[in-house]
Amino acid sequence: MELRLTQFRPRTGPHEHRVVQPRQPLRHTSLRDPAPIGMLMGDHDGLSRLAGLFAFAACSRHTIVHVPLRGGVPPDEGCGELVDLVLAHQEAGLRPAKWPELRRALRHGTPLTVRTDEARTERHARAWLERPYDRGLLRHTTHARTYFLIGGREVFSYAATAFAYAAGWGPRHKGVVKGHSAFMAGLQHELEPTRAGGHPPEVLIGFKPYPPYAHFKRPGR
Repeated sequence: MELRLTQFRPRTGPHEHRVVQPRQPLRHTSLRDPAPIGMLMGDHDGLSRLAGLFAFAACSRHTIVHVPLRGGVPPDEGCGELVDLVLAHQEAGLRPAKWPELRRALRHGTPLTVRTDEARTERHARAWLERPYDRGLLRHTTHARTYFLIGGREVFSYAATAFAYAAGWGPRHKGVVKGHSAFMAGLQHELEPTRAGGHPPEVLIGFKPYPPYAHFKRPGR
């Protein structure tokens, strides 16, 4: 997949960071704060690009991937605060408490085009799935209306395949032509459990075309 991004090189103190954002917003995609269950709802374009962004994050250890989602079309279902999404490796040196300062410094970006390797993503995802112990999990927290996922190559790759599945098979559900959402996948086993106990953290991934629904056609029709 080809991703068109905007690249920033902000500084916080003596440290320079590399931050990328989608060049065009994911207008019909939203994320409800996982507390503990979140809902990520998107159309085919949004879910496809999220699959690509997770795949890019998997192989970009020193890059912070920022996906602004609060400014899109508000979803007509679900509850909870709308939040942005940030993906990063531990090596990127991102501390969520410092994110508001870093976000304010995202000015004067430059265009960047990258290509993801789906076969490589599948290999890394399969390696994560086939490892019964010591799997790398995604650390997660919400701060400053942003949901952070901090992890490694294989678990980001596995998450990418969940978004790719939702993007590819969501449009095939019968109810979506009438505007109904279809819950396709989720992030749960990829997320670190919370220390407080209770319901395990989870992000449901749903497909929903944007209106007017009369213009949406299921694949093959």
